[in-house]
This record gives sequence, C-alpha cells and structure tokens, in this order.
Amino acid sequence: MAAVSLAAFATVRHFTGATMVDMLVYRAEGAAVVHGEDLYAMRLPGWDLPATYPPFAAMLFVPSTWFDVSTLRVLVQFLNLGLLGLAVYLSLRLIGWPGARHRPAAAILATGLGVWLEPVYTTFQYGQVNLGILCLVLWDLTRPDRNRFKGVGIGLATAIKITPGLFAVYLLLTGRIRAALVSGGTFLAAGLIGWLVLPDASFGFWTKYLWDPSRVGVTVLVDNQSLRGAVCRLLDVNDPGLVGLAASAVVGTLGLAVAVLAGRSARVLRRADAWGAVCAAFTALLVSPISWTHHWVWCIPLIALLVVEARTRARRVLLGVTLVVFLSHIMWVVPHRWGRGVAWFWQLPGAIYPPMGIAVLVVVGLRLYRARRQAGNESEGAWALPRSTADHDAALTNQI
Repeated sequence: MAAVSLAAFATVRHFTGATMVDMLVYRAEGAAVVHGEDLYAMRLPGWDLPATYPPFAAMLFVPSTWFDVSTLRVLVQFLNLGLLGLAVYLSLRLIGWPGARHRPAAAILATGLGVWLEPVYTTFQYGQVNLGILCLVLWDLTRPDRNRFKGVGIGLATAIKITPGLFAVYLLLTGRIRAALVSGGTFLAAGLIGWLVLPDASFGFWTKYLWDPSRVGVTVLVDNQSLRGAVCRLLDVNDPGLVGLAASAVVGTLGLAVAVLAGRSARVLRRADAWGAVCAAFTALLVSPISWTHHWVWCIPLIALLVVEARTRARRVLLGVTLVVFLSHIMWVVPHRWGRGVAWFWQLPGAIYPPMGIAVLVVVGLRLYRARRQAGNESEGAWALPRSTADHDAALTNQI
C-alpha cells in the first residue's frame, strides 16, 4: 500500500510540477552567506521573496549551493520523504504504539499514505523545512527526561525557526527544568555562532527583521492558517488590531494551560506527554502571526494519537473529521485566495485549521477535567472506607 501510494504521489508530482520556491529561497540565503552579501537585502529573483530565518539557519543552507537547482530538487524531495518517515516513526514512539516489533511496518505504511496530508503535500511542493523541525522536536520529546542532552533538538529547532521555542516553555512548566535550560542554552549558542559569523545580519535580524511579520508574507492570505489570519479574513481587513490580539491572547493562554496540564497528568491521562506536545504545537501555530498551511505538519502525531485511541464511536468520528480536514486541501479552492472579499460561506473552508486546532485544545481540556475529577472522586472513595471504619471502631469501643 505504501509503495502504491508513493508511486501515485510521484506520478501526480511529475505531471503537476512543483515550484519548490522555498528551497530556492534557502539556496539564495546560503549563497548570500558564501559570497558575503547582505542576507536580509537579498530577494529571490522572479519571486521577490526575502530571507526570513535567523542567520544561523542561513549558515545551515550553505550546502544547498553545492548543487545545481535540478539536482537539489531531487535531493530535497528524497530528504523530505526520509524526514516524513522519521517523523512518523518518532510520533509512534512518542505515543508508545505499536510495539517495537510492528512499529517499522506501521511507520512505512503511514509514510506512504501521509504524503497526501495537505501540510505534508505542501511541504514537498515548496521544498520546506517543516518536517526537519518536527523531527528535531519529536527527537527531544521521545528521549528520557534524565538524558542530559534532552532539549538540544528543541534549541536547534528554535534557532532555525523561532516558534518551536514554546516547547522550551512547555518543558519548563511541566517540571523538566534541566531540559528547558539545555534548550535555551542551545538556542543561545546557535545564535552566538550566527552572530560571530554574520554580525551585521544578526544585529539586523534580532533588532528589526524578526519583529516585522510583513517580511514573512501577507497576513490575510488564505495560505495563512493562523488565528490572526482567520480573523483578518472574517473581518475583511489587513490588520485585525485589538480583536486579533485579544483572540490570540485568549487562545494562547488556554492552549498553554491545557498543554501544561496534560503534560503533568501522567497519572490520570494515557499518553499525557504526547497530548501535551500536540497541544503546545497547536498553540504555537494558532498564536503565530503567520502559520502557513505547511506549518501544520503536527497533524502527524495528532492523527497517530487519534488512531491508537479510536476505541469508541465518538473518538472514531473525531478521527474521521481530522482526516477529512487535513486531507481535503479545501483552502486552495476558496475564491479570492488573496484573503479580501471572501464570502461568509467560504470563511470556514478558508480557515479550516484554526477551528480544528481550537477544537483539539477544547477536547483535550474537557478530557483532562473529567479524568482529574474522576481521579479525585476515586481518591475520596478510597479514603471514605477507612474514615467510616475508624468511626465504627470508635463507636464499638465506646459501647464496650
């Protein structure tokens, strides 16, 4: 099944083509580093796209300049396929299912079918780095808390793309202080390397370009599946102002609280850390000013969690809805893809990921509430018998 799916995927890609424009931007960033050019003044010819990642990331893109564009396209496609397989494997390892004997087969099958998920498909389409970021974070989360190097992956991911930094906060608030400090130290070390090698670019990025979301793209585009982008399209504005800020603040607070509570609920919630990680990821995607559709590759561990826990009709329905959402590619058929003038009945299809992310946070939050309430009731029940027995013994003693 995996082979057939991948063959179909390769056929579709052959006839439809792929711009892999983000790969071209990365290559241009690497070339700017090699030739000592102004990194953030660079614009990709024909696309007018600037560099948006930290200088450390641009340094990592230098090897892409060793190949011509045609060769690089092939290499990046195979690299992303390998990263997809690794992301699936690490997701299965994070949730502890299936057993070690069957996990490679499950990973192969899921990899073959997973290429059709819209965030994954678009990652291949643009030659993006999202699957690599996902693997770095999952690699950290699947290591024991006692591992002295836990946090390095999250620190590197943050040094490349900033938003994974929320996972360091997640580690800190769930009591894994050493891992959080290692993550922060790794991020600072990578930033220092970037500053030593590219001091001017580093100064410009950390003082100016990081705080300018317009460099990343237009917020109101349908491609942008952040909460801010959804509010922009709903209000038909380019800047949602206080409404967007308030919505992001409320969802961010809710999401981080649910993620941390899940991560600290191993006694009452199965796969607690996996649910906490997914909630932390979705929170980051929701509150980021711009979260392109291909940033939502965190649907991979979410789907893995829903598959293993699909034991009731309600959970199977939730799994089905999730698959439909991430396999639909529906936002790409919305009229007025540039975001302004979208009719009310196209609002949900044009912003399908934010409601999905919020729904996950709410469902996990309600599940945690029920699990903790049940655990509290059971704890009270466990104490009730000794208390009543002690009272009974005291009454007998008084009678005697």
